[in-house]
Amino acid sequence: MAAKREKSFQFVVIGGGIAGVTCVEELFTQVPSADVALVTAGPHIKAVTNFRQVSRTVEEFDVEERPSRVLQEKFPALTVIHSAVKALHARDHSVETEDGGVFGYEKLCICSGGRPKLLIQDNPYVVGIRDTDSAQEFQKRLSKARRIVVVGNGGIALELVYEVEGCEVIWAVKDKAVGNTFFDAGAAQFLIPSLEAAKPQEAALCKRPRYTTEEPGGVQTFTADRNSHKHGGWTNPGSALGPDWHQGIVLRGAEQVTRRVSVEYQCEVEKICTPEELLPSAEQTLKPDTVGSWPVYIQLTNGKAFGCDVIVSAIGVVPNTHPFLPGNSFALAEDGGLQVNDHMLTSEPDVYAAGDVCTACWEASPLWHQVVLSGGRMVGAVLIGETDLEETFENLILNQMDLTPYGEELLNPNIDIEDYFD
Repeated sequence: MAAKREKSFQFVVIGGGIAGVTCVEELFTQVPSADVALVTAGPHIKAVTNFRQVSRTVEEFDVEERPSRVLQEKFPALTVIHSAVKALHARDHSVETEDGGVFGYEKLCICSGGRPKLLIQDNPYVVGIRDTDSAQEFQKRLSKARRIVVVGNGGIALELVYEVEGCEVIWAVKDKAVGNTFFDAGAAQFLIPSLEAAKPQEAALCKRPRYTTEEPGGVQTFTADRNSHKHGGWTNPGSALGPDWHQGIVLRGAEQVTRRVSVEYQCEVEKICTPEELLPSAEQTLKPDTVGSWPVYIQLTNGKAFGCDVIVSAIGVVPNTHPFLPGNSFALAEDGGLQVNDHMLTSEPDVYAAGDVCTACWEASPLWHQVVLSGGRMVGAVLIGETDLEETFENLILNQMDLTPYGEELLNPNIDIEDYFD
């Protein structure tokens, strides 16, 4: 039985990331008089700004990290509860926070995100990058590193491998090409030279302002301990990193080399060990002078082994469902996320979910992955640079026109595709 409630709200949203903040904004847009509470452990929230509808289904926006008081100033009726969630009592329609508070709700939206899926727990040489604190910790470790191994093929891995300088990078991916989550092998091959070329001296202007940590303010704020709260070995101080997370962080190692990236394809991690634990079979794949000269070694399933200073685990996230499952009857997807229908409703009454904590369980559209042509019809496209072709390719995807007669001419830079299909 839950403790006595401090207060009840019409809507309670858990999580200060993009999903949670967008949910709050949409609630106030649809119901200006709504009684809304946002429960977040960190002092910052992630907000979507500069939104622009590029075409019928293509949207463009920036992501900004802001003190939570900014959201309260925008919506004075909003109550921000600064605490991590300890438990959910779905039958009782209440949420219990770490500081002992209990808050009732009519409708609840869980936007608690995910936590890094680490290759191995409690190894000082294996790091995950999830939020601002972990990114800054990685920066400190990298500054002393001669070589790092990055394991993973998602967004964090792609950006990290490109941004790191002054350090040798070994990139282990389980697929046949890099960026398999986002584009096909052809597009991946197009990007490989950028890993080998020197980076521009002047970085492109970042339109997304950065914010330093401030204590949250506002009159309608329940205050709790702002220290990190641990759940199952995972410290969860803030929301996930957004685009341009590396801006303002110096990702430079201890060596004089500018860039040196080696990609190991179609392999996974077989073992992570100390120099003493290194198997003789693994030693044979190392240079003689490198045995015992690194603090940690990683053996891959392709038979290769590498010594390094840091191993970056960038293999995705685990849905952060820990506080919400005990005592409740949520249906879970194969990846451990809360199952949601096309209204983002979970299996528990009046409980919705959005973001990394949930898994879409409706039938996926065939127009989901960025490959170029399938059966002569366009199903996706990767546009590199400012092409102004978003709407043209979107129309080709949506109308499913037979493009067989045009073949590779679609990719011919000398042909004005926009006029061709106008």
